[in-house]
Amino acid sequence: MKALLVESFQQKPMITQVPDPVAPEGGVILQVKATGLCRSDWHGWMGHDSDIVLPHVPGHEFAGVIMELGRGVKNWKIGDRVTVPFVCACGTCTTCQSGNQQICDDQFQPGFTHWGSFAEYVAVHRAETNLVRIPDSVSFESAASLGCRFATSFRAIVAQGKVTGGQWVAVHGCGGVGLSAIMIAATLGAKVIAIDISEEKLKLAQAAGASVLINGKTHPNVSEAILEITKGGAHVSVDALGNKITCYNSISCLRKRGKHIQIGLMAGSESNPPIPMHLVIAKELEILGSHGMQAHAYPEMMQMILEEKIAPQRLIGKRISLEDSVEALISMDSFQENGIVMIDRFS
Repeated sequence: MKALLVESFQQKPMITQVPDPVAPEGGVILQVKATGLCRSDWHGWMGHDSDIVLPHVPGHEFAGVIMELGRGVKNWKIGDRVTVPFVCACGTCTTCQSGNQQICDDQFQPGFTHWGSFAEYVAVHRAETNLVRIPDSVSFESAASLGCRFATSFRAIVAQGKVTGGQWVAVHGCGGVGLSAIMIAATLGAKVIAIDISEEKLKLAQAAGASVLINGKTHPNVSEAILEITKGGAHVSVDALGNKITCYNSISCLRKRGKHIQIGLMAGSESNPPIPMHLVIAKELEILGSHGMQAHAYPEMMQMILEEKIAPQRLIGKRISLEDSVEALISMDSFQENGIVMIDRFS
């Protein structure tokens, strides 16, 4: 099959022919119809993820059609349209049994622990636990856009943040993760503040539902601006970028008993950010993470898509071919792309 192959970290990958995957016991082979290009893929290419063994095929936000069933798969058939969470679970460990498959003790992640979806085909283990059916009216591109950024933001806003109508929600960083969080929070009736250093991204944030826009380049103190606008601070604040500055600002802009949610991946030189712990104590703040979403939790999100309450397809920016993904991947840290970059052509 054709795939994007990384042979050395931080060196230009290549499009080449690699062996087709073999259906694992209890798993399936998917023909990839669409796969998102995420900054997490860039972190992997940089060598920030210790799970990656070279040579490697990245890609973790994907949707496709089942082409082959492994032994023991009972509830799925060839031709089914499916997607998967970016954290795939074992389904049997203590954490999974508690319903928290997104932090499974024995998790695997296509595109990190295993070869991923920047290819014509991808193997998915433990199909009964991890496959999510795609309704016929939902496109492969829309389903692929859910895989990491949108699903992680959905769980962050709905399950972790418990956002309700009328609350102030600050979203720091308006890439794919941030735009997803903005759209979901606005749908729930929150008043959303979008923060970025790009006017173009802030326009997208406004279109996604943000009611207040703050450009971090022109505001000398983002946290103080939010405290003033909200008359006390945000109820929920999200670092959707994964940066020492945005993380600090997100915590600092909260009102008493507010919630900071870390979605943006903190890796490399950003992995140990300073935390204003004096505010955490004085204001009794909560610091939460959001690491994907369980397959069993997808129906609520899918239903909101079917009811047109949320529209993840609106967050898709550029659509590219697998060949184009080489340059797109290595330039991911320049933050030039607006919205989610989607690979939808593989031959």
